[in-house]
Amino acid sequence: MSKVELISRRLLDKLQEQMSRSSTIYILTSFAMKSGVRLLKDSLRAAAERGADIKICVGDYLFVTQPEALRELISIHPDIEVRLYRSEGISFHPKAYLFEDTEGGYFIVGSSNLSRSALTDGVEWNLGLDKSVDEDVFAEAMEQFLKLFYAPETVPVNAETAADYEKQHQDYHQRHPNLARIWAENEEIELMLPTETEKKQEGETADKVDVVHETAAPYGTIQPRFAQVEALERLEAAYEEGYDKAMVVMATGLGKTYLAAFFARRFSRVLFIAHREEILRQAKQSFERVIPDRTAGLYDGNQKEGNADMVFASIFTLSMKKHLHSFRPDAFDLIIVDEFHHAAARSYERVLCYFQPKFLLGITATPDRSDNKDVYALCDGNVAYRIDFIEAVQRGWLAPFHYYGVYDDTDYSQIKWLGNRYDEEELLQVQLREEMAEKILRAWKRYKKTRTLVFCSSIRQADFLSEYFQRHGCRTISLHSKQTAISRKQAIAMLERRELDAIFTVDLFNEGVDIPSVDTLLFVRPTESLTVFIQQVGRGLRLYKGKDYCVIIDLIGNYRNADVKLRLFDTQRGETKKKARESVVPTVPETCELHLDVQAIHLLEEMQKKRQPRKERLLADYRELKQELGRRPTYLELHLQGRSEAAEYKQEFGSYVAFLYWAGELSELEKEVFLKHEPWLVEMERTVMSKSYKMVVLKAMLERGPSGWHQPITPQEAAPFFHRYLTEKEYRKRIDFSDGETKRLWEYDQEKVSRLIARMPMTKWSGSSNGLISFENNIFVLQFPIAREHEEILHNWTKEICEYRLHVYFERKGG
Repeated sequence: MSKVELISRRLLDKLQEQMSRSSTIYILTSFAMKSGVRLLKDSLRAAAERGADIKICVGDYLFVTQPEALRELISIHPDIEVRLYRSEGISFHPKAYLFEDTEGGYFIVGSSNLSRSALTDGVEWNLGLDKSVDEDVFAEAMEQFLKLFYAPETVPVNAETAADYEKQHQDYHQRHPNLARIWAENEEIELMLPTETEKKQEGETADKVDVVHETAAPYGTIQPRFAQVEALERLEAAYEEGYDKAMVVMATGLGKTYLAAFFARRFSRVLFIAHREEILRQAKQSFERVIPDRTAGLYDGNQKEGNADMVFASIFTLSMKKHLHSFRPDAFDLIIVDEFHHAAARSYERVLCYFQPKFLLGITATPDRSDNKDVYALCDGNVAYRIDFIEAVQRGWLAPFHYYGVYDDTDYSQIKWLGNRYDEEELLQVQLREEMAEKILRAWKRYKKTRTLVFCSSIRQADFLSEYFQRHGCRTISLHSKQTAISRKQAIAMLERRELDAIFTVDLFNEGVDIPSVDTLLFVRPTESLTVFIQQVGRGLRLYKGKDYCVIIDLIGNYRNADVKLRLFDTQRGETKKKARESVVPTVPETCELHLDVQAIHLLEEMQKKRQPRKERLLADYRELKQELGRRPTYLELHLQGRSEAAEYKQEFGSYVAFLYWAGELSELEKEVFLKHEPWLVEMERTVMSKSYKMVVLKAMLERGPSGWHQPITPQEAAPFFHRYLTEKEYRKRIDFSDGETKRLWEYDQEKVSRLIARMPMTKWSGSSNGLISFENNIFVLQFPIAREHEEILHNWTKEICEYRLHVYFERKGG
């Protein structure tokens, strides 16, 4: 086979040839047609059946992709992963086919989308390259594909998302009938998308950038300090108590990576997973300093040092089946997952389902569960230790701040919202104005200290403001992925030496780089992500000699999250307040100050009044998770993976099933079961659990299956399961089976365990259940009839609530 070849006809033949032998098949196309999918269907199915790793990403640009094509793709084989790129009007034109097997690889890039004419007799040019031509380019292509495949703009294609896309597809073509096309069953008229000037992808860091590391001085002999001491104690305790996974939430600047390294000393082999190469390289250096007698290696698109004692792996490389299966499932004793809310949870889930470590540790700086829900779910909700930046400031572990909220009169409601960001061109029209720049400069000069980081929305805004500041006598530079005149390392050194007053940047300093001397932060961008905002605030809060506090200058406009983000500074956040409405002005630590323009306060109060009602927010969050899963989430899935707390559904509706009824999510038979048995569902949700015993007895009953679960049970019948459940996990035994009496029951004694069950869960629950349960003559009975046709549905709902309540009960809670 030729090393490089031009394929101008019958690309289909080449694709089928490669699919017949490849173990990795990645397809990336602007759009997909059902006729094109059908041509490849048999080859894809055969490859999937022999275990190939198959990922297909198609775009929704101009809604050319046919809904039928998406359904056809997901029907081929359950192991084929399909994702849809939501372009939100931004041009999306890639066409690439990547193949790899044990012998080598092959890469096709060109003009052919996934349609019959493009794969057969249409006028198309594609270039095929053998992997051996340039292995680095091939590795980069694989890595870039996965980054795009798991980008925030993509969604998994399943029955839910396909139906949603079909509605949007129909709506778009009704509004743009001139773009509609008639597609014949056997032959398609090819749609050549109009060429547009590609919009720059602002904020992307270059592949190769200077990495700035902290100096060794603050750590001295590398011993745990500050929050690390407490967190390490909690982690050690969790491991000793039998937990096999946990999460640590620590504010930026408190040393999460060093904490992980200290904890890793007790394990033989360690895998550290992250989504960015800068994080991997810095983590490797930190671990080498803490554990110098172990070997450390990188495993990413360029290096494959998988035999090291400590492996630092890119999730995008590791999630490829070929690389994942190069390790044994038990290859690592400890796996550490860093800040992975940036990447797709599903890729991590696949990796972590494969490995069988003794312990899984998730580390994140994000304080809000809505942002770190993915790592929260993978760690089973077990939070070993939690400290946000506000508490760290209160304890003197981070620098105090003086926050100045400057009113921004821009009307952001008139700027198009693209699902996760504002339309860049429309945003720039209001940002690139001299009067706006003058206002920003005036506020900065009034409040600034010595060294400033300015966070911008885009490269064009950063360049514009930096030039404006320079014209007014300030020493500034615009530093971003397109900057070639000066390196990041040089710019940071100049700022530290006070040869620069400010660095204007776009997302370069969110994570992975620290400049402790920075004492002023200027936000000239709308806060679209609370996660990113918190990371950027953390850039200024590191302790530094001579820095008594950090100034935060923030433009406050009517953009999304403007009112929510101020709660992050509130020392009373999370506390139950009896006031009808919380004040928009947060209560900050005593060492800090917060000042808001009067106009900004009025704006925030108006925004708070208009905030989405809780019922509608819960419904939106539920639907988002349902789309991710492609089906109705279980109660436990809602708790672990939902953006809102599952407890809110119970508070608002009485039970999760009652919410489903309200949301129109139940079938006619399910509605019938709900209306008949709502008191039982509410009872399970609300019954007090000072111990887990009630739900353990219920779980023992559920083990008997849909037709037998509701039959009477005696303490003696429940005893074997009851004892096994509470002793098989060390943490269950410690929490609920280790007081004076129950500790003597670690060795199974049916009579004594039966007496415990009779005296506690059975007697107590019957007394508090409003007649739904009775316990007489040593028999535990549900006092309501269940029709045969209702048995399975009620069994499943009872099981969901039982598993949810047990899981929540045993979750570790941070201090």
